[in-house]
Amino acid sequence: MGKTQESIEAYKAKREKIKQMGGSKAIEKRHEAGQLSARERVDYFFDPGTFTEIGLFVKHRTTNFGMDKREVPAEGVITGYGNVNGRPVVVIAEDYTAMAGTFGEYHGKKFTRALEFAKDMGWPCISMNDSGGARLQEGMDTLEAYGWLFRSQILASGIVPQISLLMGPCLGGQAYHPVMQDFLIQCRHTGFMGIAGPAFVKTQTGEEISLEELSGWKAHAMKSGQTHLVAENDQEALDMCKHLLSFLPLNNNEDPPPIETNDDPVRIVPELDTIIPDNPAQPFNMLGVITSVTDDGHFFELFKDYARNCIIGFSRFNGRPVGIVANQPTYIGGVIDIDASDKMARFIRFCDLFNIPLISFQDCPGYMIGSEQDWKGILRHGAKLLFAWADATVPLISIIVRKSYAGAHYGMLDKSIGADLVFAWPTAQVTIVGAATATSVIFAKEIKESENPKEVRDKRIQEYGELYENPYQGAERGYIDDIIMPSDTRKIINRALDILENKTVARPWRKYSNINL
Repeated sequence: MGKTQESIEAYKAKREKIKQMGGSKAIEKRHEAGQLSARERVDYFFDPGTFTEIGLFVKHRTTNFGMDKREVPAEGVITGYGNVNGRPVVVIAEDYTAMAGTFGEYHGKKFTRALEFAKDMGWPCISMNDSGGARLQEGMDTLEAYGWLFRSQILASGIVPQISLLMGPCLGGQAYHPVMQDFLIQCRHTGFMGIAGPAFVKTQTGEEISLEELSGWKAHAMKSGQTHLVAENDQEALDMCKHLLSFLPLNNNEDPPPIETNDDPVRIVPELDTIIPDNPAQPFNMLGVITSVTDDGHFFELFKDYARNCIIGFSRFNGRPVGIVANQPTYIGGVIDIDASDKMARFIRFCDLFNIPLISFQDCPGYMIGSEQDWKGILRHGAKLLFAWADATVPLISIIVRKSYAGAHYGMLDKSIGADLVFAWPTAQVTIVGAATATSVIFAKEIKESENPKEVRDKRIQEYGELYENPYQGAERGYIDDIIMPSDTRKIINRALDILENKTVARPWRKYSNINL
């Protein structure tokens, strides 16, 4: 065998050894736990034969604490690019079989380089997080590497979509990375995320708590509002990510990708004419309204277990991706509280950053009141919605289904805050406050001094309601563009999207708005 051939064979052997990562026994252990290896995840995610790996031969340089004798294949993280449903995507997949996927200096360099590559190419970046955390043997080098990662993803934010798949543990400083991305998908049984694990929490605070309770899916999909989607296993998480990508442009200079649809854009939806209950205090399911008007009844909901008084997600109208924001009357009347404000505002800003039109479906009695919400900052959090709508330059369409009261009127998108087109159903109640509340203020003295307070109160409530709890005064002033039959909603939305397709907005230069945080 000649020297050239020897070099080639040595190269093949070296490459193959690295690609084995932690080895067959470690991979078998993963399979027993119901998980794929990092390379299997990458293979499942990309279109067959399209993945190109970069950084395979990267190696740490640490010699302390026995690291000079420790091989960490590919530095415990696989990076590269390929096609997902025919469109380019960059991936970062941590490998728990290689020194527990710990994050050290060169692990961080690979991570950062992949993010910067995605930003420079204008391609979405997907991270598959599965790591034992910081590689403590590398000390300050590990600490500094986290800063490189955080800065690179922040500078890429708003330029390319970033999605994190939480498929294993992600604890400590490393847990900032997933929540700073645009979307987070967490595996129900294997994904854990927290600023510290149970052992550290017990040592520092004395609190005893399990990993599942502290860092599992319920902690983040239901309580903290950090997990957008929950998957049963690795395959479902990867499928969800592919589905999510189908709504998104590659970068902020492109429009979201349309698809072919056989659903008639001017389809009438007769059932909407009777969906609103006669009793204005009786709830109805807003999801039924949404799925009745979208293409083929499809709606990709996000955060469905968090702040359930509102709804966000992606859908399509005549093949065009849109973002949908709505109140949900079946949960605390669809009122806007702190969590709902945060949930909707960040989604609105994401859609605006990536040229995705927004549609709002309103049925909201107002912002939540009371000492608890006031002291926790409902004004500060609620203002995020106002910033989000007013800053947005994408097409903005508002459908007022029923209640549109007080601050919720502009918090859910009205003409004054920036809507391009506002449509109301005949069932809409558009007013500054409800009739009962207004009566208790305006006619307080009259009611108190009356011989029959209840009769006077009821009469004034009826009078105020007939005058103001309807869509007509808003339409008379031009604040509502038209009052439409509910059954025409799909047709009206599609026509609005048609005329707003080339919307442009010119504003004075500034870095960004000083949004309440």
